[in-house]
Amino acid sequence: MPIEIVCKIKFAEEDAKPKEKEAGDEQSLLGAARGAAAPRDLATFASTSTLHGLGRACGPGPHGLRRTLWALALLTSLAAFLYQAAGLARGYLTRPHLVAMDPAAPAPVAGFPAVTLCNINRFRHSALSDADIFHLANLTGLPPKDRDGHRAAGLRYPEPDMVDILNRTGHQLADMLKSCNFSGHHCSASNFSVVYTRYGKCYTFNADPHSSLPSRAGGMGSGLEIMLDIQQEEYLPIWRETNETSFEAGIRVQIHSQEEPPYIHQLGFGVSPGFQTFVSCQEQRLTYLPQPWGNCRAESGLGEPELQGYSAYSVSACRLRCEKEAVLQRCHCRMVHMPGNETICPPNIYIECADHTLDSLGGGSEGPCFCPTPCNLTRYGKEISMVRIPNRGSARYLARKYNRNETYIRENFLVLDVFFEALTSEAMEQRAAYGLSALLGDLGGQMGLFIGASILTLLEILDYIYEVSWDRLKRVWRRPKTPLRTSTGGISTLGLQELKEQSPCPSQGRAEGGGASSLLPNHHHPHGPPGGLFEDFAC
Repeated sequence: MPIEIVCKIKFAEEDAKPKEKEAGDEQSLLGAARGAAAPRDLATFASTSTLHGLGRACGPGPHGLRRTLWALALLTSLAAFLYQAAGLARGYLTRPHLVAMDPAAPAPVAGFPAVTLCNINRFRHSALSDADIFHLANLTGLPPKDRDGHRAAGLRYPEPDMVDILNRTGHQLADMLKSCNFSGHHCSASNFSVVYTRYGKCYTFNADPHSSLPSRAGGMGSGLEIMLDIQQEEYLPIWRETNETSFEAGIRVQIHSQEEPPYIHQLGFGVSPGFQTFVSCQEQRLTYLPQPWGNCRAESGLGEPELQGYSAYSVSACRLRCEKEAVLQRCHCRMVHMPGNETICPPNIYIECADHTLDSLGGGSEGPCFCPTPCNLTRYGKEISMVRIPNRGSARYLARKYNRNETYIRENFLVLDVFFEALTSEAMEQRAAYGLSALLGDLGGQMGLFIGASILTLLEILDYIYEVSWDRLKRVWRRPKTPLRTSTGGISTLGLQELKEQSPCPSQGRAEGGGASSLLPNHHHPHGPPGGLFEDFAC
């Protein structure tokens, strides 16, 4: 006998409207969710993409030989583009640069460089006292004894002052300088400044950077022309060799800018007596590239001295600073030509501090003293030529004029002529040979040649990847909703779908296929409240 179950659900009138509103809101949300655009599949994206060949390789349609060939062509072109792009990137990361040299326009007035000169002989023999010979034994190689023949063991002298020794015993420019002319005007020893180097007491012409002398013309006679007597009779006799022993005769000269201290023992050139030496100069303004293209040192831009003791940074100043730090670390003192206020090394350890310490300094980028080239540098190219002096007629004249014999004139006199070849300068500038704009242009050309893409095509691909990824993340985060069950006044309320799932009725009882409906007519409960709404459902 079939069993029929009748389920009655009561809805109060006051709850009917809110329930209907909630049902309507839920249906609207479901409709909105169902109406949201689903992510495009690969075939749909490929058919609308601007990437050439992607629509033919991955678009909608049957898979066959033609589509396979298009896919191979697309992959081959993509591989070729990636290979070319990798080569371009490697070339860009090597930071290649080139040097461009531009001759500057002629200038009516050019600043004359500083000229530093030193006598190769450091101490005058006649100016050395017994105490000086005693203290300078390690430097000069002379035996430390007095004029009566007493040896060093019996000698007692006060502590030496190296600055005083160099000032007293060095060659005096007033005695060496026989004539001086600059641009046709007479000059004297007062136009030179005293400077100390590894050669002792030296002299610099036009040293002040704030009042540099101008040169108004190029060629001989328009620069500095001096005649010097090197005073070979004052050269020290050689008793034994030391690291400071010199076998040469002449002067050492360096031409440099006013902002750069002289580093004459490495950057200078020699001028020999008995010759007139012509030095034709040309100003060169060099501009180097900073990192990552080069290794030059850019200016700080703070208006403060970058190296203690120097107004501007230069390689020479950096090397002198490194030498000073090495000497301070080893001997706890500094040499005379080094800047600072520290104690000056005594003569007895001068050789030890100078040679053993300075030889340990490295000159490369891996050494303890690495001095990068400044990004803006002024230097002077030189062309040197010489002729012998004096000739027979001038030898007799000079001998009478300076009360010397002709042999002395030939062995001690020299003429130095420093001038500008022309009032022009050369500008040499390092430039990036392959910049970012060139890289982007080459990449764009390769991209268009092989795959027919652009920046917007890449944005399309990224947008599609984002769309697919976001849809999958939403699916992972979305959780199934639990059935809603509420209790109102002790009467159970069930959803229709839940009722169907829990119904034990056979499938024949459903109103499908034209079968008899098992749903009973609605019945109004006689005991229900007036105005109440009752619905009966039967299986």
